[in-house]
Amino acid sequence: MIQMGDLRLHLINDATVLSDPGGPFGLVPRALWSRYIEPDENYQVPMTTMCLLVQTSTDNIVVDTGYGTKIPEKRKSHMQMTHPQGRLLDALARQGLTADDITLVIDTHLHSDHCSGNTRFDEAGNIVATFPNAEYVVQRREYEDASQPNERTAATYLSENWEVLLANDQFTLLDGDTEIRPGITGVVAPGHTPGHMAVRFEGGGRHAAYVCDMASFAVHFERLAWMTAYDVEPLVTLETKRHWQQWALAHDALLIFPHEPIRPICKPTQDERGRLQLVPVDEPYA
Repeated sequence: MIQMGDLRLHLINDATVLSDPGGPFGLVPRALWSRYIEPDENYQVPMTTMCLLVQTSTDNIVVDTGYGTKIPEKRKSHMQMTHPQGRLLDALARQGLTADDITLVIDTHLHSDHCSGNTRFDEAGNIVATFPNAEYVVQRREYEDASQPNERTAATYLSENWEVLLANDQFTLLDGDTEIRPGITGVVAPGHTPGHMAVRFEGGGRHAAYVCDMASFAVHFERLAWMTAYDVEPLVTLETKRHWQQWALAHDALLIFPHEPIRPICKPTQDERGRLQLVPVDEPYA
């Protein structure tokens, strides 16, 4: 657990999947990226699915909800999905919480690996809110893009992950940078998608950020030119990371990455040439 004044942050891995390196590393040659992570015998690399539990004196907050339980078995098999720490709800249970105890869900964006856990099937096979007492928030621009998917995005923007929330008046659309709760700010961090959002935390004189998919792995944050093949606007991602590198150094901020299997949380420093380097922080999953 990370204590930041009134805020308590718990790291949760909803699932680990195996991916072709062309996804997370795009145009970066194997000779370079393989220094940081070695592919398996089938030339695949692991990607975790980070969620956060953030507790305050008044709220139990989930940031991103992972793959959830609606994923068809065929797709789970294709991704070789495993749950080394259990699923999101298992981790909440280890903290003494049920789905009913969650009061707020922050969706950084609406790609299916980050928000499929928003909803679930009930016993009758109907899609219902996973967290019935929670308000869900997302950037309005992200919702607009997700509601009108194209040939590239249709496979990941799945309306089953938010339609019932709209019907229940549980879904709030944010217009730009927003202090969602005291010390918790949603900040538009475009590039991965135009409406993609990072979440910044401040408390007890400490700073942290869940950078989400502006940098899927820690090395993406260290190296401005490295980005995934999933980014809709890669050159925008580059400039977004440049800004956040400067912010992280200025605030000595903890940085949390969404899919990093080796260094999920880091602190920034600089080498002798002034280049940003990330030092891993030992923080267990909830």
